Amino acid sequence: MSEALESLVRLLDLEPIEVNIFRGYNLAEERQRIFGGQVAAQALMAAGRTVEFGRPHSLHAYFLRPGDPNVPVLYEVDRIRDGRSFTTRRVVAIQHGRAIFHLSTSFQVDEAGLDFQVTMPEVPDPETLPTLRERLEPHKDAIGDWLDKPHPIDQRHIGPLPWMRGANKEPEQRLWLRADGTLPDDPLLHTCIATYASDMYLFDTMLAPHDVLWDDTDFMGASLDHCMWFHRPLRADDWLLYDMDSPTSQGGRGLARGFMFARDGSLVVSMVQEGLMRLITKKPAG
Repeated sequence: MSEALESLVRLLDLEPIEVNIFRGYNLAEERQRIFGGQVAAQALMAAGRTVEFGRPHSLHAYFLRPGDPNVPVLYEVDRIRDGRSFTTRRVVAIQHGRAIFHLSTSFQVDEAGLDFQVTMPEVPDPETLPTLRERLEPHKDAIGDWLDKPHPIDQRHIGPLPWMRGANKEPEQRLWLRADGTLPDDPLLHTCIATYASDMYLFDTMLAPHDVLWDDTDFMGASLDHCMWFHRPLRADDWLLYDMDSPTSQGGRGLARGFMFARDGSLVVSMVQEGLMRLITKKPAG
C-alpha cells in the first residue's frame, strides 16, 4: 500500500466520540476547501459503522457549504430504520456549528434476483496506458509541487486529460482507476474508496463542452449533489473503468452521469452528479 493510500485509509478510520457521532480528520494539504469525495466517503463510513447487516446499495448527498480543511468534521448519524432486508441512515457533516454536507444512504442484505446490465465499452487495457504522472510530466513547471505529491488513486486516462485547455470538447471521458496498493478485505472500505474516487472527474465532464477551466477568474464551480447506486460487490484495489458523460448544462448548473465497470465487465456502480457552473459577470470600472 502506498503512503498516500495509507493516509486515505486512516482518514476513513473515523474516531467514535459518542453514540452515533464520529470525528473525521483531513489531510495536511494546502486546500481552499475539503475535497467533496473525502466528505462523502467519511459520511458513508460513519453510516456503515452503525449498521450490523448488509452493504451499501445507494446514497444521495448534498454539498451544502465548503468544508474547512483546517478543522475536523463531525458526522452525526441518525438511525432512520433497521429492517430485515434494508437499513437506512441519515448523516449530517458539521463544522463550525453548521451543516456542510447531508447524506441519506441505504444498506441491503444480499439476495437473489433478476440480473441484467449494459455492456462495458471497449477500451485499451490499463497497463497499456501511461500513468497520470507520465501524462503530466511535460507540464511540470506549470503544475508545481502537486506533481511530486503521492496520490491514493492510480489513474490511467483514455484520451486527452479533461482539465487541459484545448482538450476534447465532447462531454464524455473515460479512465481506469484503482487504489494505489492492496486494501484489507473490508467491503465497506472498498465502497467508501470508490465513493471517494467517484467525485474526481464528473465535474470536468460537465465543463468539457465549454471554454472554461476551474481556475478561470470569471467562473465559479462546485458540486451540488451526488447520487450513487452500488449494484454488485467491488474491489477498489482492482482496476475499475470509469465511463462518464454530461447530457446537459443550463441555468448555472450542469449534470454528469458515471458508470464504473470491474475488469471482468461487471457494472458495479452507477452515479449522477449536479454541479454549480456559474459565470461571474464583472461590473465595469467606475
